[in-house]
Amino acid sequence: MNSPRSILFIAFLVVSFFLFQTWMVDTAPGTQASSETTSSNSATAADNSNNTVPEAQGAVSSDSSVPDGDRPVANTNSGQLVEVKTDVLDVVIDANGGDIVSAKLLKFAESLDSEERFQLLQREPGNLYIAQSGLIGPNGIDSSGGRANFSVQQNNYTLNGGTLEVPLTYTSEDGSQVTKIFSFEQGKYHVDVRYEIRNQGQQAKQMQFYGQLQQTMNAGEGGSMIMPTYFGAAYSHDNDKFEKYDLDDMQDQRLNISTQTGWISMLEHYFVSAWIPTQQQDNRLFSRVAGNSQAIIGVIYPMVQVDSGQTETIESTLYLGPKDQDSMAALVENLDLTVDYGFLWWLAQPIFKLLQFLQSIVLNWGLAIILTTVVVKAVLFPLTKAQYVSMAKMRMLQPKMTALRERYGSDRQKMSQAMMKLYKEEKVNPLGGCLPMLLQLPIFLALYWVLLESVELRHSQFVFWIQDLSTKDPYYILPILMGASMFLMQRLQPTPTADPMQQKLFQYMPVIFTVFFLWFPSGLVLYWLVSNLITIAQMLIIYKGLEKKGINVRGK
Repeated sequence: MNSPRSILFIAFLVVSFFLFQTWMVDTAPGTQASSETTSSNSATAADNSNNTVPEAQGAVSSDSSVPDGDRPVANTNSGQLVEVKTDVLDVVIDANGGDIVSAKLLKFAESLDSEERFQLLQREPGNLYIAQSGLIGPNGIDSSGGRANFSVQQNNYTLNGGTLEVPLTYTSEDGSQVTKIFSFEQGKYHVDVRYEIRNQGQQAKQMQFYGQLQQTMNAGEGGSMIMPTYFGAAYSHDNDKFEKYDLDDMQDQRLNISTQTGWISMLEHYFVSAWIPTQQQDNRLFSRVAGNSQAIIGVIYPMVQVDSGQTETIESTLYLGPKDQDSMAALVENLDLTVDYGFLWWLAQPIFKLLQFLQSIVLNWGLAIILTTVVVKAVLFPLTKAQYVSMAKMRMLQPKMTALRERYGSDRQKMSQAMMKLYKEEKVNPLGGCLPMLLQLPIFLALYWVLLESVELRHSQFVFWIQDLSTKDPYYILPILMGASMFLMQRLQPTPTADPMQQKLFQYMPVIFTVFFLWFPSGLVLYWLVSNLITIAQMLIIYKGLEKKGINVRGK
């Protein structure tokens, strides 16, 4: 097998497959939701007939455990706003309901070199993305009477090291008090949400906590055909570590799963919001679509009874931040899987760890990619050498193979038997050049997903004109250099196949790949370019060694 050319050919097919697969997803009339979702007709809230900002919609899907009268109703007015700033977050809490209606990530720019910080949550006309939580049930404060309107101590809070607690207080007619406390920690993207319920009434009270994420459908980006990214919901539960749940699927399939572990989330390429419930009780994951435009996914706790004169505490955690695998893994099991490396996750994760390690030494992600390429090529070098030696031996057998063809003519069975005998006598493996190809392609694809999904590479500078390794080269210099290196590799290759069609294909392959790579992340093009340059150096070294042994490498 002419392995280097086969690598290019199969890689071309893989790229074509990615394009076709993305096109199929984008143009399909619909996809099936997870088999664990419960089918039902979507209950819709009243459509907003005017252009006012949509407020919090109903919380949970129809279910016998949550009577219709105990579901929270839509907010009609915004309450007092409380702004909280930490070193990494700038959030706004609406006292009417105690929802987080805005969240900026202070360590991340909205775009390259922008002064604006990345806005994860927002409440804008036509673009709603908020994190809600409340207490429902027979005595809930967010039931048919409307959302609880909390009183606050001040409108602005700033975290100056350590931790910061922001209390919101609600007092009912019988003197019972509910305090909703948001806890922030320096350097952390998670917010602990705690309800302290003090029952001053004469009767026991029953309440349920719910936390949900609400987002306007079709408000986000799904990437491009070359760089597809996922925009939508995802969740985890006892029987499934990670499951994507497209926003469009919510219109046809409602989520209704009982679980002791897990979480619910909304994903936006490099960033994620997630409600993480207590993991030691039977919670229920749910979803619904409100007003045909608002996608809702959430979690609801079991009923809690607060006896007269007693105090109960209900806790949950909200994550608002980047897809930082280490931070998310430390927070709850499987949340780091929102960094979706696809079916090659088992290979992508160690590649990312290697990248992380090398970057911690050289302090530059571009240099880390180059060093990772060197490591990969060094590990594969014994196989690469065996590949070229096998190719050279196969070439030396060409006269004998030609003689066998002339001898047996069209008798394929005898011809096959004779060739296998010849391979055995000459100690040649006809498939000896395949293994490096089979190893390099998964590595290439795994690195593709690492560079596409890892937030660490967002806006990461390399050198000179490469200011963002996660996006295409603005001047297309790397793709052109990569195409030139492929052309040089072809010139160094042994005598090409006699098939005119294949000759034409391989001649145009550098041009075709250059066009494809114009739109690839510059970090991936850098990897491919460096890989080609190392391959050229290895080819020259191996060919020189074979020629010293009298082996005609190129067949010329």
